[in-house]
Amino acid sequence: MNIAIVTGASSGMGREFVLQLHKYVTVEEIWVIARRQAALESLKSEIPVPIRPIPLDLCLPESFDTFAKLLEQEKPTVKLLVNAAGFGKFGAYHKVSIQDDCKMIDLNCKALLVMTRLVIPYMPQGSHILELDSLSAFQPVPYITTYGATKSFVLSYSRSMNRELKSKGIRVMAMNPGWVKTEFFNHAFQTNGDGEVQYFDRLYEAADCVATGLKDLYGSRKDYSVHGFPVKFQVFLVKLVPHRLVMDIWLNQQKKPKNNQGLLVEERK
Repeated sequence: MNIAIVTGASSGMGREFVLQLHKYVTVEEIWVIARRQAALESLKSEIPVPIRPIPLDLCLPESFDTFAKLLEQEKPTVKLLVNAAGFGKFGAYHKVSIQDDCKMIDLNCKALLVMTRLVIPYMPQGSHILELDSLSAFQPVPYITTYGATKSFVLSYSRSMNRELKSKGIRVMAMNPGWVKTEFFNHAFQTNGDGEVQYFDRLYEAADCVATGLKDLYGSRKDYSVHGFPVKFQVFLVKLVPHRLVMDIWLNQQKKPKNNQGLLVEERK
């Protein structure tokens, strides 16, 4: 059975990948993974491909044992893996608990790595892996410190794995969007009471970013994808400008008038 697998599929970018991926890859079933089963179940009525909801918390080690047993039992042919599970917290380091810092590392880095490693043995030549990353991967970001650091890991890991898996005919690409209007902000703002992060220069729609990511995954040789010319130009600049200055620019930008109203959205149950 040919399948695609999407983690973080209950909302935001992950859900958008589920809605769009059938335009790029032909599969008999999409396995969707997240904690909220009801939100996963609701996808069944939204796309023409059969959905298999798999409610798992990827911060829990036992979830990987459960998933590994499912793979061994079903022995699917995995044509596409999208690792979109992740979260971030804004604010000064001491406002983000050590537990949340470690949870970001567990979900954004460790879970992504483990899911990738578990799935690769079931991927034939011509398969694809998309690791959802972030613009913050390219530079240090004060007040989004741990989240940005986890995304730097994702970028490096994805580009290196793309080279390693080339001989197997498996393509790996990181996707690095800028600010995207999703439930991400609901969690990020919880520790941002003093507005350390309050100004967002550009906001993009999840559907547009995902469309660019899938187009680049299937239609280019890039090992990372960036949506929007302004974001691409920023990535180009941070490769040239010393990161000390990049951080100064970021911090000065956050002194501009707050423009974060309306970013909180109603979460799916």
